[in-house]
Amino acid sequence: MAVGRALKDAQHKISLVKDLQTTYGDCEALVQLFQELSDPSLEAEIEETLHLCEKKVESAKIETLLSGKYDGYDAIVTLHAGAGGTEACDWTDMLWRMYKMYAEKNDWKIKVLDSLDGDGAGLKSITFEVCGENAYGFLKCEKGVHRLVRISPFDANARRHTSFASVEVMPKIEEKPDIEIRPEDLKIDTYRSSGAGGQHVNKTESAIRITHIPTGIVVACQNERSQLQNREVAMQMLYSKLVEMQETKEMEEMAAVRGEIKKIEWGSQIRSYVFCPYTLVKDHRTGYEEPNIQSVMDGNIQEFINEYLKKTSK
Repeated sequence: MAVGRALKDAQHKISLVKDLQTTYGDCEALVQLFQELSDPSLEAEIEETLHLCEKKVESAKIETLLSGKYDGYDAIVTLHAGAGGTEACDWTDMLWRMYKMYAEKNDWKIKVLDSLDGDGAGLKSITFEVCGENAYGFLKCEKGVHRLVRISPFDANARRHTSFASVEVMPKIEEKPDIEIRPEDLKIDTYRSSGAGGQHVNKTESAIRITHIPTGIVVACQNERSQLQNREVAMQMLYSKLVEMQETKEMEEMAAVRGEIKKIEWGSQIRSYVFCPYTLVKDHRTGYEEPNIQSVMDGNIQEFINEYLKKTSK
């Protein structure tokens, strides 16, 4: 499995270089043609091709910042509503839509593993798998608490509300890592699924919830068709979460060696989305801002991710 992933990564890098060479060659040919013909109509085409080349070069530069051990892996993302009832659940649902649209823009595939609906609207929590090139490397930048400020559609008095939702991201570990999980350290609960899979899953306790007692980690899966499949996916999620914890610990130790004062924490508030009294999305880690909040909610979050990768690579 590891060899296959390494081969896939190498093929992607070769394809990236070839694409850049082709685009650069197109630019060079257009400039030469313009010099020979002095045709003003070629100027717009040259400008457009140069702009495309710049975008591809910038994208390639960002990919070089993905140097983490698991950055090329698929990702497992969990969204949790914070305190605030229906308002927080609706915010979690809005974030879920944002990440779905971001995945679509990258041609990534999404699969829901577990979800819990809110009492009135939205989602209390949702866990989903994102499969695609460098999915974990990019989405790990989204870890933390996301804050929403808006006039609540659920408030009859049209007052401004502040809501929170947390984002957890871990690499999807397909090969079994060098981590021992003892059976006696696991608490396994079964319950009736409310997810996909037909009527069968709603009549039998096919959903699985696993608690890792030493760490307190809880993982759940209900969207597979059998209890055995749900258990396998939940165990994979547990391994992934333990690996992610181990990676975070190593990063903190490296920061301590370098003498950095600020501790690396994924649980702090990272971004604010303000709909009222003005519109602005601001990342508190980098200072990057985007006033077009609807564009961000439609999945255009790559610039926030790029700025974070640039800052953390310094």
